[in-house]
Formats: sequence, structure tokens, C-alpha cells
Amino acid sequence: MAVLCGILWEGDVRGRAGRSVLVPTEIMVQIPVREWQIAGVAAGVVLAAGAAFWLLHRKRPTADDLERERREALLSYGRIVDGMLLDGFQVTTEDETGTSTVRDMLLYQYEISGVTYECSQDITPLAHILDPSRIKVGMPCSIRYQPGIPENSILVAERWSGLRDGVPVMWISPLDPEKRVADSNH
Repeated sequence: MAVLCGILWEGDVRGRAGRSVLVPTEIMVQIPVREWQIAGVAAGVVLAAGAAFWLLHRKRPTADDLERERREALLSYGRIVDGMLLDGFQVTTEDETGTSTVRDMLLYQYEISGVTYECSQDITPLAHILDPSRIKVGMPCSIRYQPGIPENSILVAERWSGLRDGVPVMWISPLDPEKRVADSNH
């Protein structure tokens, strides 16, 4: 019997030339249940401490980040309906530090299944895309809304706009008098 590299080797098995050969045998290490319980509790404490550290030190999304994620979600699966741009206005707000900021807002209205919705959207984060002074109030527009929750809607996003530059002009002109006479002669 020999212990080599942590494995117990026993002899008495005869090899080819009749020599005794060492064969490994398994050793079961018995750990008491109490030690397993202590190890489990220690692992749980470490896991709970890690989760608490992550919750306290993670970067929380700002209101603008949450609004951008909402717009992206509506771009992915939102349905489009016709509506009307009612007003463009500004709201003065104060943040946590007491600094007041002016926010540009759009007020719009749309109807789904006989229910009329009137919503507003803050377009301040979209100032690099949209100039509030060029928006034409009172014009028809397209609105994206969430199926099942139609009050969750947007009018403008980073990659989409429901605003229209103008109503298309349709020229309906009567036939020329000369052409009318030529058609009646045939």
C-alpha cells in the first residue's frame, strides 16, 4: 500500500511477469452535514452582499434615458394611426439641484376604436432633429401607439417622425375647353 499524489495505491494484483502491481483505489472523503450547511450559508451571504453592492452602486437610468427607451420600444412594435397636432408649448421644470429648465412639448390628439386620446410629448431631447419653431400646429399627423395600451404613444422619435411638412396639394383642374370640344366631335 502506498500513497502517491494523494491517491491510495494497493498491491496484490499480479501483472504480466508475475510481479505485484499497484492499483489505485478510491478514497471517499466524508464531510459532515454541518460543514455543508456552513458552506451553503457562507455562499448565500456572499451572494446577497454582491447583489446589495450592485443595487447600491449601479448606474440608474435618467428620465431622458427611460423616455428614449420608451420611444425605441414604440418604434419596434407600435401601430400607426392618424391624428391632429393641437399645440406646441413650453413648460418650465426644476430638477433635483433646483435648476430650472424649459422643456418643449407637443400636444396631439388621436382616436382609436371610438375613444379619443389627447397626449403630449416632450421633444426637448430631440432638439438636434426637430426645430420646435418650424412645427405647424393644427396639421394632421401620424401617431405611433402601443397595441393594448393606446395611451402610450409618440409623435416624434430619433428615427421616425409623424409630423407632416404640409398637406399634399391635389390639383383638380377642368379639361381645357379646346380638348372638350375635340372630345365631343369624336
